[in-house]
Amino acid sequence: MAKTVKGAKPGDFFWKAKTLEEMDAAEWEALCDGCGRCCLNKLEDWETGEIAWTRIACTLFDDGSCRCKNYEKRHETVPDCVPLTPESVRRLHWLPVTCAYRLIAEGRDLYWWHPLVSGSPETVHEAGISVRGLTIPEDGIAVENYEDFVIEAPTEDSFK
Repeated sequence: MAKTVKGAKPGDFFWKAKTLEEMDAAEWEALCDGCGRCCLNKLEDWETGEIAWTRIACTLFDDGSCRCKNYEKRHETVPDCVPLTPESVRRLHWLPVTCAYRLIAEGRDLYWWHPLVSGSPETVHEAGISVRGLTIPEDGIAVENYEDFVIEAPTEDSFK
């Protein structure tokens, strides 16, 4: 049974009925599956635009919960934290292929393991989507050493 947000009727699947722009704040936040992948540092090849994912996480990332330690004030601590908006979701080519925001922007549905579909915040971890237990904090790691921590990016076929 799918989980809904406050004010929704049982069985509502707001993400199927609304565009990203039509969602209210609670619905927007509920789209986050808690994978933590957007909080990982990435390397971009300037010539090809190719993205390499690292297991190095933002200083505010909590590896156990896969959530931000100070979400409300994250931009004060981490000025280069990229806010997700309907506009930014459509241009951020580094969002994981499994990201609910990206999926909805592309007119696609959520995967079975998404908490809104499964009804459990644990399925994203059980399915191996999240980076729980994989990350190390960025504090004290020189950018020139990030290449030592590259990991494989998720593909669509990996998590269906």
